[in-house]
Amino acid sequence: MKEFKNRVAVVTGGASGIGRAIAEHCVAEGMRVMIADIEAPALNAAAEEIKVVPYQLDVSDAAQVEAMAEAAYKEFGAVHLLFNNAGVAPNGKPAWGQSLETWKWVIDVNLYGVIHGLRSFVPRMLASGEEGHVVNTASVAGLTGGPMISPYFATKHAVVGLSESLFLELAMFKTRVSASVLCPAFVKTKIAESGRNRRGGAPAAAEPNEFEAMVRGLVESGVSPESIADKVFDAIRAEQFWILTHPERDADIRARFEGMLSRTNPVPGAI
Repeated sequence: MKEFKNRVAVVTGGASGIGRAIAEHCVAEGMRVMIADIEAPALNAAAEEIKVVPYQLDVSDAAQVEAMAEAAYKEFGAVHLLFNNAGVAPNGKPAWGQSLETWKWVIDVNLYGVIHGLRSFVPRMLASGEEGHVVNTASVAGLTGGPMISPYFATKHAVVGLSESLFLELAMFKTRVSASVLCPAFVKTKIAESGRNRRGGAPAAAEPNEFEAMVRGLVESGVSPESIADKVFDAIRAEQFWILTHPERDADIRARFEGMLSRTNPVPGAI
């Protein structure tokens, strides 16, 4: 897709961070935009500030996502860009120490949120016969391994695999819709505070452990969401599937896949 003016975008997790930056870029391109988020005050404030249509929902609920798709098509008549961007991260604990509730929360948002978006929007996009593009937000954590946030690594790997299948299927059926997977490293967002939107509220507050403190510092010093949005649109224009926004992490990705082929055991690396 090369032209965006007067086209329509839907962005989940659109009230802040990467989602908001993508929505702002869409508006700058002359698009009509619906942003969706679970956090109503931030959603409504963002919608007012950047002049887009807000839609409150929990992406882990298939019925809510389907209702959003119906609302988007009723509002705009079409959707050309779908950004399955909503995501959460757990506290830092080993895999066996993450509660079942945490596993379910992270899987429901990070993986099923993408699945629900695809199931509700892609059939409508294909039925329209118009040109379209889907961007699923994964992470460099979907291309590397690491400790202490295994639900995050697991779901981001799943989103990468799902996105690759989606890309191949859309091509196999010769559709006018294509797909990309976004795999950033650290971006200055509120991902470390995502427990605030957890069903039933976040677990009791505790002092961040050493790992969590390190991650929060890396997030705080990360690149701007706006720089990620720019790279996303460059990739859409170039019909590029892999959106790897942090070239300094290429060596980690390469080392991991070379390790697989050489049957080498995993070793600690960058988060």
